[in-house]
Amino acid sequence: MISASSNRRAAVLLVGNPGQEHVGSHLRRAAEDLGLSVEFADLREASNGHWLARKAYWHLRGRRPVGLEPFSRRVVEQCARLRPDMLLTTGFAPVDAESLQEIGRLGVCRANYLTDDPWNPAQRTPWFLGALPHYDQVFSPRKANLDDLRALGCGRVSYLQFAYAPHLHFPETLSVARKEELESDVIFAGGGDADRVPYVGALVCAGFHVALYGGYWDRFRATRTRSHGLKDPAFLREAISAAKIALCLVRRANRDGHCMRSFEAPAIGACMLVEKTEEHVELFGPEGRAVIYFESIPEMTEKAHWLLDRDAERNRLREAAHRLVCEGNHTYKDRLRSILVSARLASV
Repeated sequence: MISASSNRRAAVLLVGNPGQEHVGSHLRRAAEDLGLSVEFADLREASNGHWLARKAYWHLRGRRPVGLEPFSRRVVEQCARLRPDMLLTTGFAPVDAESLQEIGRLGVCRANYLTDDPWNPAQRTPWFLGALPHYDQVFSPRKANLDDLRALGCGRVSYLQFAYAPHLHFPETLSVARKEELESDVIFAGGGDADRVPYVGALVCAGFHVALYGGYWDRFRATRTRSHGLKDPAFLREAISAAKIALCLVRRANRDGHCMRSFEAPAIGACMLVEKTEEHVELFGPEGRAVIYFESIPEMTEKAHWLLDRDAERNRLREAAHRLVCEGNHTYKDRLRSILVSARLASV
């Protein structure tokens, strides 16, 4: 393993989703920007297989990916061949406990950036909970998971926030026609969870022009007409740039205190109307410094009206939140640097 005083750059085997909106992709770009030697393993390969087999493994084998074992073996083989300083996996990475133990015997530091809550009932997977204690370090962007992870037997657990990717999340200059096409009073980009519907539905009922981007909003009567489906990061950057207000809701089933959009939307230049949580207040400071908070549906609606009537205040908040995030060491390059320093790898 490389000591912090070594001049050599760390070598990392990264297991993640290469889709441009995913944390795995952001970390891969960050590793390249840091000049690291990085290899990438696409975790989606573990889910390849006949749909009947995938369904059977999901329902009858504890939500196991159909290709968990062969994918895990390939990761072991890559570690044996490459001898990286670190195996860094993201989310519910399909690397089983046995393989992680073998990788540890190779002298490779094993770290997981746990982007979801493994105790969320909709996602809980026994095989993954059994694998987690075999990582040398687990990093979580939610404080609610830290004690649970320690109780599970994870040796080193650290809080590590989400971040933004500068090559994707920046203010977009729109033509007049494009701005008129995409403009909304309130935008929300994220999945249509049932517990989010009352919030968005209240804004719709109050007469706001609401634009929804993400899956499942078309399943609910209250939000169906405002649903625009899934869009790529470039489109969302335009839509957020064109919106007057960006709504930031956490995911309750994940016990979130903040989310990816907590960083991405301000980096793009949004005026933020933010669900008040301990983590959001730590990030943005007191009410009015960079964002406006709400703690209930009536308060959210009232403050959305207040913001909509005040162009100058929206612009001030937009600039303040953008400056806070973009000048605050909140890129995925910063997060990866923190992971490497925590693991006592090469200083970067």
